Amino acid sequence: MDEGNRIADALSRRRVLAGLGSVAAVSLAGCSSTAEDEYDVGMTAVAFDPPSVTVSVGEEVVWRNTSSRGHTVTAYADDIPEEAEFFASGGFESEAAARKAYNQNVGGLIDSGQNYSHTFEVPGEYRYFCVPHESQGMVGTVVVEGESEAGSSSDTATE
Repeated sequence: MDEGNRIADALSRRRVLAGLGSVAAVSLAGCSSTAEDEYDVGMTAVAFDPPSVTVSVGEEVVWRNTSSRGHTVTAYADDIPEEAEFFASGGFESEAAARKAYNQNVGGLIDSGQNYSHTFEVPGEYRYFCVPHESQGMVGTVVVEGESEAGSSSDTATE
């Protein structure tokens, strides 16, 4: 093999290897985790998964609707710490308001692929449920450990 053929052969091998490297990089690009993929509790057809999570005071819990059904995250008003702020997807100020809004089809529903989050500032146990699937046992618990700093909380809904 003469010098010209060896150089052409080496360049062809480099092109093949470079092409394979590009294909591998493109196929792995979709495998990285993004903030959209991160959540603490998934919502399947009729269950929160996992049904119970434990966090520290000041931590945010993110729920993600991983099913094709619409869901809510609604605190049981009588099953959260006395000093804690009520929370519900849709931003309702009471359990009754959240139930009424769902029944009147005016808000609170988390569509497939959407997130809802709430930051817990008061230690204790928080029981919550999905309004349309409560009768099917779609209930969950957040246990918040640690000491309360301000006694406030916040929540957000995102896509």
